[in-house]
Amino acid sequence: MNPLAKIKNYYKLGKRLVKASTAQTADKKNILEIRAQFEKGKILATSNYYKDADKKNTLEINKKPTRTEIINYLIKQCNRDVTYLEIGVRNPADNFAKINAKKKYSVDPGVEFKENPVDFRMTSDAFFEKLNANEILSKDIKFDVIFIDGLHLAEQVDLDIINAINHIKDDGFIVLHDCNPPTEWHAREEYNYTLSPALGYWNGTTWKAFLKWRFESSLNSCCINADWGVGILSKTRNLGKSITNVNPFFEYKVMDANRQEYLNLIDFDRLKENLT
Repeated sequence: MNPLAKIKNYYKLGKRLVKASTAQTADKKNILEIRAQFEKGKILATSNYYKDADKKNTLEINKKPTRTEIINYLIKQCNRDVTYLEIGVRNPADNFAKINAKKKYSVDPGVEFKENPVDFRMTSDAFFEKLNANEILSKDIKFDVIFIDGLHLAEQVDLDIINAINHIKDDGFIVLHDCNPPTEWHAREEYNYTLSPALGYWNGTTWKAFLKWRFESSLNSCCINADWGVGILSKTRNLGKSITNVNPFFEYKVMDANRQEYLNLIDFDRLKENLT
């Protein structure tokens, strides 16, 4: 049962409790508490914000292709044996294990998946610091594809992009997940607040970091309208030209009204055309 269905059931239960408590002339304090809970459930179950977010959750979940399919397509476009790096793995079965790369490396501190069977059990900051100090792999290594799916807050994503740019091949791809949040509730900063209309779904503020680099004239970029928004950056590939800084305060509503242009939001078929 999805979270919204649970809220609606809670609302129905509240109605029954109110009726039963009133009929049994329960003490006034209990009745008032039950009524308060009922009113909260009613708001959640009937709010247009929740209804809208629920529809958009379903739409995003059903969009294709997945980030995995997009990454594997980009790997094929390299037309060589590639070296792949994934930042923010959680369970490798979700994506990393499905990536078709001859050499691939994974980085995750293990906060969300305690088993954490990755190559480098550390934060992305620590990984790049050690990489640049020649303590792991080689400071001169260049990756063909780097997938960034770590902490979904703009400041951290921005740091990951900067580090990735320094270690990506000129014709390589930097890929980011969660760049197209369907509502401002999905784009909240606090992951653990699950009573917003987005419920447990969270894209964080990744979109802000991606948009910042859409302003960078030395990079080409686009966002695939699938799997919560799969952003792609490249130094030389034909993904889409940069734009001027049109939203300096990174306001969600401004982005939402112009997301097609701001994110260069395209479908997968258009990506294929651009890279042909």
